[in-house]
Amino acid sequence: MYKGVGKAYMEKTKIVTMCGSMRFAKEQQRIAEDLELKNGYCVIQCVYGDGRNYTEHDIVMLDELHKTKIDVSDAIYVVNIGGYIGNSTKSEIEYAIVNGKEVLYHERNEE
Repeated sequence: MYKGVGKAYMEKTKIVTMCGSMRFAKEQQRIAEDLELKNGYCVIQCVYGDGRNYTEHDIVMLDELHKTKIDVSDAIYVVNIGGYIGNSTKSEIEYAIVNGKEVLYHERNEE
């Protein structure tokens, strides 16, 4: 526990899983830091993008793990820079909605 941060505050902290294209990996890191410092959110980041080639098994496993991160979160935060939302992120949004999670967007969503 951080000095000056009481248990009551921590119990009210919103846990948010970051969702968005890995093309915005650097932006997601900056946005996560801002969400934690400015909003007091506890952000779960999922930034992969070191150029690795993933097997189909890896992709399925990472997708399932990401859904587990959504399960333990209060909300997802969609990084939709320039309005871009890819198919994977769309499926994460649908999963979050079906499971009663709040969906927050970095940029206003026109859908």
